[in-house]
Amino acid sequence: MNSLFPLLALVLGFEAASAPMSASAEGPRLPSSASHPAGAVDWLINPAPFVARVIEGADGKEVELSNGLVRRIIRLRPNATTVALDNLMTGAPLLRAVRPEARVELDGVKYEVGGLVGQPIQNYLKPAWLDQMRADPAALRFVGLKTGKTETRFAWKKHREWMPGDRPWPLPGVSLTLEFARADAHPDAAASAAVTIQVHYELYDGLPLLSKWITVRNGGGQPVRLNAFTSEILAAVEPESAVGNPQRWELPGLQVETDYAFGGSMSAEGSAASVHWLADPSYTSQVNYDLQTPCLLECRPPLGPDQVIEPGGTFESFRTFELVPDSTERERRGLAQRRMYRALAPWVTENPVLMHVRSAKPDAVRLAVDQCAAVGFEMIILTFGSGFDFENHAPAYQAQIKELADYARSKGIALGGYSLLASRGAATAADNCVGKATFGVMPCLGAQWGRDYLAQLRHFISTADLGVLEHDGSYPGDTCASTNHPFHRGLDDSQWVQWRAITDFYKWCRGQGVYLNIPDWYFLNGGNKTGMGYREVNWSLPREYQEIIERQNIFDGTWEKTPGMGWMFVPLTEYQGGGAAATIEPLKDHLPHYEQRLANLFGAGVIACYRGPRLYDSDATKAVVKKWVDFYKRHRAILNSDLLHLRRADGRDLDYLLHVNPALKEKGLLMVYNPLDREVSRTLNVPLYYSGLTRTASIREQEGKARNYALDRDYAVALPVKVPAHGETWFVVE
Repeated sequence: MNSLFPLLALVLGFEAASAPMSASAEGPRLPSSASHPAGAVDWLINPAPFVARVIEGADGKEVELSNGLVRRIIRLRPNATTVALDNLMTGAPLLRAVRPEARVELDGVKYEVGGLVGQPIQNYLKPAWLDQMRADPAALRFVGLKTGKTETRFAWKKHREWMPGDRPWPLPGVSLTLEFARADAHPDAAASAAVTIQVHYELYDGLPLLSKWITVRNGGGQPVRLNAFTSEILAAVEPESAVGNPQRWELPGLQVETDYAFGGSMSAEGSAASVHWLADPSYTSQVNYDLQTPCLLECRPPLGPDQVIEPGGTFESFRTFELVPDSTERERRGLAQRRMYRALAPWVTENPVLMHVRSAKPDAVRLAVDQCAAVGFEMIILTFGSGFDFENHAPAYQAQIKELADYARSKGIALGGYSLLASRGAATAADNCVGKATFGVMPCLGAQWGRDYLAQLRHFISTADLGVLEHDGSYPGDTCASTNHPFHRGLDDSQWVQWRAITDFYKWCRGQGVYLNIPDWYFLNGGNKTGMGYREVNWSLPREYQEIIERQNIFDGTWEKTPGMGWMFVPLTEYQGGGAAATIEPLKDHLPHYEQRLANLFGAGVIACYRGPRLYDSDATKAVVKKWVDFYKRHRAILNSDLLHLRRADGRDLDYLLHVNPALKEKGLLMVYNPLDREVSRTLNVPLYYSGLTRTASIREQEGKARNYALDRDYAVALPVKVPAHGETWFVVE
């Protein structure tokens, strides 16, 4: 058994089952009952019992958000502040001290929003201390609350034909809003007197997940300038006690993301521009001598927003999402993270089969449409280098593209195209961001060119009725110090203005049903897909190298992404060099390799951009492509479900992964690949805990006859497999 699981069992206060592994069975042992206390319902298997509630205390002193997985308790008197954030799955408190609920700077004056002072020590918080703690007279004071249900963040036009089942929107749950206003005792009587702050919380059904954001309303007769804000402040329990300063700190037991995310990294961590884990200088009794333990969470923009709120106007912050893990084990944490994305951004479950067409000439597009329709592809992107021009204003050109889009739609295929934003210059140098840019140059979306560009994309999409936008170099968070752009004043407001411009556009696309391929982490603002593992020069390597690297990239890329959140790339023609050894065309001459790439991708539920002029060049090639598209569509629901990482490809032995979903008839699908030049027979240990099965499993190889297998104490089966040389097979679990 993996050594993490007994350790986890000790942390959770029970003993894990530890049957020895059969000598003939190979493979990892994933957690069974070691993932949660014995007899408890595992929310990853059955989320239904965990219904979110808002509970108001009978004495009016506290209000609680709880769903049986996580609990946040807010003290209301003498001022409102969070006094408990508890992991109900493990019983662990996540909060050690009180902080304000938010912080704002208005017209150059800083204000705490809520909070209590007088906690005697910062290591932990005893309920008995709360009655002795007092409100800061300078802080904005709690004046009322309201409760309700969750609401949609923006419109989503669903494409159910691309999804494995429907997804709820909004995500079911409850909401709580606290309102704060200036206290009479506040020493400053300027702008703050007319401003109210609302702090919003949502807690969701079936997930250990909360969200939080603030709105600032100007109820006075004069404009108010919001220089800065911090919408979440948590004095979190530190996960380690380091006397010195380690090379790498462990962070507290919260996974925090916001929709103020950018950076061009194609990862959550690399895009976390507004999540700051800081040292807490007031925590003077911590173990670290330099007081550098990163145990204070602040969620705020790195710059600005420096926004003017007009009389009667309201400013809304970005949203923070806090996921509470119940394990330190990587797979289980990844399962929770992926479940969160499916819930908060359910459009990522739309996973159409798509082609990159190299030429936007009408005859070439019609050929691609006909081939896609013949084998079951669902989307075509007129890719970079195709000649498609999103910035062409000519009505005749847009009408030509609309005719092609209508033709594709008549065959059940969505058509759209590619547009480059970052790493290019604007029409004039004066319209570019002034200062350092992530990719060397970036048009400013607060300049006139930037607004005209986004307006042109909206117009073209609407006029030609396009179904997909591939937006290369989406806004990466660059700033602009220009003071003569019409939609921002200078440096301090430039990042916020550009983020709002791009995310408003992406939300508009989501409401129109326009699929978004974006190489950045815009999922929470409407993005469908980003790179799964993208290094262009790898496609100049010999074909046999590409097969293994592709499976490695999928294995590595699905720890935090669902299969539908990442694209791969299959250049059917030469790409980035490499010559004949790297090239699949002519397809019929390299059919075994082409089929291996199809098996790699469709077997993982990962859709690649198949780039070329055609998908097949013979009846045999067409049959192979259709075989794997049919396989994907037949098993679409399970292939887009949770993925367990069993053995990473290395070219030395079998590699395999397992899709699981306890809510489906097909509760699992195991893909096994053999990179060797000989047939391999093996008995694999297949962990079925996350399939929801407990005693027996009916397993068939491909479309063969099913056999029943008994699950062992770790909810696993010993499965004999025989895989041909340089081949693959799959097993369906019911």
